Amino acid sequence: MLPSMPLIRSPRRASSAVALFALLVCALSQAADSASFQWQPITLRFEGPQTSETAEPNPFTSTRLLATFTHQRTGRDLTVRGFYAADGNAAHTSAEMGNVWLLHFTPDLPGRWTYNASLRTGPLIAISDDPEEGSPLALDSPSGAFDVLPASENPHHLSDFTRYGRLTVERETGYFQHRGNHRYFLKGGADSPENFLAYVDFDGTYRHSDEHREGESQPTASLHRYQPHLQDWQAGDPTWKDGNGKGIIGALNYLASTGMNAVYMLTMNIGGDGKDVWPYLDHQTFDRFDCSKLAQWEIVFRHAQSKGILLHLVTQETENERLLDDGETGTYRKLYYKELVSRFAHHNAVVWNLGEENGPADFSPHGQTSAQQLAMASYLKAADPYRNPVVIHTHAHHSVKDELLPPLLGFQPLDGLSFQVDDPLQVHSETIKWIQRSREAGHRWLISMDEIGPWQVGVPADVDDPGHDTLRRHVLWGSLMAGAAGVEWYFGAHQKGNDLDTEDWRSRAEMWRQTDHALEFFREHVPFWNMEPADHLTPDPHDYCLALVGETYLVYTPTGDNATIELGDDANAYRIDWYDPENGGSLTQGSLTEVSGPGLRSLGEKPHRKGAGDWVILLRKQP
Repeated sequence: MLPSMPLIRSPRRASSAVALFALLVCALSQAADSASFQWQPITLRFEGPQTSETAEPNPFTSTRLLATFTHQRTGRDLTVRGFYAADGNAAHTSAEMGNVWLLHFTPDLPGRWTYNASLRTGPLIAISDDPEEGSPLALDSPSGAFDVLPASENPHHLSDFTRYGRLTVERETGYFQHRGNHRYFLKGGADSPENFLAYVDFDGTYRHSDEHREGESQPTASLHRYQPHLQDWQAGDPTWKDGNGKGIIGALNYLASTGMNAVYMLTMNIGGDGKDVWPYLDHQTFDRFDCSKLAQWEIVFRHAQSKGILLHLVTQETENERLLDDGETGTYRKLYYKELVSRFAHHNAVVWNLGEENGPADFSPHGQTSAQQLAMASYLKAADPYRNPVVIHTHAHHSVKDELLPPLLGFQPLDGLSFQVDDPLQVHSETIKWIQRSREAGHRWLISMDEIGPWQVGVPADVDDPGHDTLRRHVLWGSLMAGAAGVEWYFGAHQKGNDLDTEDWRSRAEMWRQTDHALEFFREHVPFWNMEPADHLTPDPHDYCLALVGETYLVYTPTGDNATIELGDDANAYRIDWYDPENGGSLTQGSLTEVSGPGLRSLGEKPHRKGAGDWVILLRKQP
């Protein structure tokens, strides 16, 4: 059984600090986990006034729960927002009313933590950051304390996220990094279906229109069921209500079993392609949220994290980027971001994406301006107490990137780009280009290769492209050899199992397998975070080279024939190993096992194997 997040119920009376702490310890001992651990989210439950999703005054705009957590040894404070949760169990009861507010908190340090909470009311107080604004509401025992044990003592490590800590972006290298032990993380996963959350078992989920742009993907006839993945649900996995959720939980189980560690999903596509995902009570109400639906999303997100899957949350798409406040960061956008942050920012591997294909283009001329993009990024970064990564999804063609991205360069709240490229042959050069431009602007961007074109094609099903040779060579290895922080695979608009109607991730099993090979190779064999693209060291213009000069060289060659490397003045001796990117496996050797500089040197004849013929050649300095 998956251990749930420890739930601390705010006690009704606390005559003394000793009595309060005893009650908290009792509550913890009755939870699924008997203790709290570093990097493991906990939930605080508070009882306030009775209200409902449709009540006046509106609980989503006129109330605000804040709690300030203080680490006693260091004195460090962190203020976190809570949210109205109906009866506190809405995922299972579908409740629309109640007197419960919940707050998720993820401690990053072991030791004693204390907290002080307040529930206040006032017009639009939900988007106010002034702790004194409004009037206080009664809140049972708003203060308390709890102990957090080191992550190393946690017997329930379900993924690297609770073992190694929150994912952040390391500014010098432009890669994801765990805060706990500074271990680097490369992303690989699914970009489709983008309407992953359009799932039949979520409350209040429906398609508000069947209209779609000519030529674009069409969604499933009904909402997603993920029936092929029912077989992947395991006894002890979470469900809600009367066994709901097995299809989507099983889908995540399957994805994790392939070695993938990320999933891309829209949190709002009103007026977009799918027209079936939003956090609100309905698709026309932007100031009231669906408590039970969002609680069910949280069950799915928590399971994804337990399987080591990063949550890539895309907050809008190109068709609706001006739906809220005409693109400004006004009342509705602030409410939207505050609700997402209060409910989901506590997860240790979250990436906030400001919007799919964001900004004006010929097919979407009414996009947000650069000033609006910067305002979004700044607000979302500041609203998130955990400072999770913030990225923006680009348009596909290089000319549109050249027009729209320069005003964003150097802006600190924007951590990087969710890259879309229409031509696989341009992935490598475009990635190098924008990493270099961001570095020159003083703020090195994380770039992940998240949507490959052409838009009609993307990643075909294995049955139509069994080897995925072009995608493996130019997109997977092309991006990683350029310094990208990972890849996600978009399934195209005109494919079997397209960007909206995919029900079975097994349709791309070969693509997952090859991606897993690449991620494992980089994790196990090279200090990629210290390496730089160095294609000039390989005379063949079709080769890619990544180098930590004087220590490690990595050459990707489409054929392995006549592979050479320019070592310049470097006279060190290097061991030569070869790796099969198509089939994976162990490092192997060709005709030469060692090479020394200086100058241009042959890397010998490639090993014999069946397959497409591309090779990865690893040179490591000998002691």
